[in-house]
Amino acid sequence: MTPLLKLEAACAGYGQSQVLWDVSLDAPAGGVTALIGRNGVGKTTLLRAIVGAQPLTGGRMLFDGEDVTRLPSHRRARAGVGYVPQGRHIFPHLTVEENLAAGLSAAAGGRGAGKVPDYVFDMFPKLAQIRRRKGGFLSGGEQQQLAIGRALAGMPRLLLLDEPTEGVQPNVVQQIEAALQRVRVELGITIVIVEQYLDFAWSFADRYCVMQRGRIIREGDTRSESAADIAGLVSI
Repeated sequence: MTPLLKLEAACAGYGQSQVLWDVSLDAPAGGVTALIGRNGVGKTTLLRAIVGAQPLTGGRMLFDGEDVTRLPSHRRARAGVGYVPQGRHIFPHLTVEENLAAGLSAAAGGRGAGKVPDYVFDMFPKLAQIRRRKGGFLSGGEQQQLAIGRALAGMPRLLLLDEPTEGVQPNVVQQIEAALQRVRVELGITIVIVEQYLDFAWSFADRYCVMQRGRIIREGDTRSESAADIAGLVSI
């Protein structure tokens, strides 16, 4: 499969502290890549580098064949890069509907005018039921659905998810899993997911990449290797 996202020898860090070391990664168009590893190995920094919140200090990034290494984050969003950060970061004083509408400004190709796409409420019916409730009054699971829905409202081609099951009750995890399956199959969106819950990642990911000390040390096909096969590499 042709990669929608391609990182070549990417390096990044904070001040004098380097976090990513020569990371090369391909995310095939229409596929799901699980990025896994212990806490503190650079997974979140890698997602921030992809979305443009953390500049690369070396290497380059290609998106759909175009070099976007120096492209600012708002232009990457317009190009079709959606991001759901760890901790959700929804707007607590805005309603569910207003939070979703905020995602429209990032619509790929500037297609953000108009209403929130129907597929957001179709994939997350709970959001339709609580659309007038303020974000700060939602449960953790509802906030996570809202954060994913807001990213989807921007009509991304690539969706980055950082720990989407963290702090979410099991029944909602199942709903999120079902929704992401549909995001991939029905919308054709490419997904890169950071996830500690390996069974969840393996339920719909095609490929996995294991990170250790800021490098990718192993990658493979989830259909040929089970989560149990590599659990020892990523135990917290």
